[in-house]
Amino acid sequence: MDENVRIAPIIAVVILAAAGAAGYAYWWRQQATRVPAGLARANGRIEVERVDIATKYAGRLAEVRVNEGADVQKDGILARIDTTEILAQLAAARAAVHRSHQGVAIAESNVALRSAELKLAEVELRRIVELMRTNTATQAELDRRTAQRDISKASLDSAKVAIEDAKAAVEAAEAQVSQIEAAIADMTLKAPVSGRVEYRLAQAGEVVAVGGRVLTLLDLSDVHMTIFLPTSQVGSVELGSDARIMLDGTPGYVVPATVAFVASEAQFTPKYVETANEREKLMYRVKLHIDPKLIETYRAYIKAGMTGNAYVKVQAGAAWPTNLTPRLPDVR
Repeated sequence: MDENVRIAPIIAVVILAAAGAAGYAYWWRQQATRVPAGLARANGRIEVERVDIATKYAGRLAEVRVNEGADVQKDGILARIDTTEILAQLAAARAAVHRSHQGVAIAESNVALRSAELKLAEVELRRIVELMRTNTATQAELDRRTAQRDISKASLDSAKVAIEDAKAAVEAAEAQVSQIEAAIADMTLKAPVSGRVEYRLAQAGEVVAVGGRVLTLLDLSDVHMTIFLPTSQVGSVELGSDARIMLDGTPGYVVPATVAFVASEAQFTPKYVETANEREKLMYRVKLHIDPKLIETYRAYIKAGMTGNAYVKVQAGAAWPTNLTPRLPDVR
């Protein structure tokens, strides 16, 4: 028998097997990428809000306590600006407070003195009035004592006003102390939120200007994925409804999320949206929020920019298929 005749059936079987394998692979891919009824799928990436840690006052950085990638807790100290010069200003301001309190004491003593002088002037005036009744005092003496009484009264009124001025000086000096103390507190840079250090932008010893950025934090309490949906789908998406996220970097895991925002106006989708035909259309931005408690448990897995697919309900009664049941890695 011809050699070619014997080989032909074998080749046919191989071709059929390859075709079958290719067909099965195609069918499997179709099943894997098929969107269940009542759901919509879109690609996106994990986004984390960034918080800049900047200086309110210019100065030299005395220390920067954290490095890039470090986890920080809210109100934790991140960096300090040198306070040598401003501490000297604080000492001078406190001395001014002490002087102003002394000014109040002096003014109060002056009031007591002027009050005694007024009482004496009034006693002497009454004595002259009694003497005038017996014609043993002159009109000139009465006029002099009356004028002395009036001068003493005016001096007392002036002394009382001086007390108020001295007290105002105390308030101004204390306000200056409070202002300097607040500035010193602001020179200790603290974390406004719990998060992770993304960038360290300055080093100890550098002089930073007003508003100079020292660090950038990732706010891990606000982690979300932004996706884009067409008009035909976005109109059925409910705020607060469940969503699912599957990240490319963690295959096999399904992250539960919630629809937190739906844009009121359509826009052109950004370049990072992978599907070309989606980029050509006007789409609506949808924000999927991940529960902060979940983030706190899995914060070591959170990385800004991770890409993946998200699924949202576009029919209220749609059920989540088994492959979209939330599955998360074990926490060690």
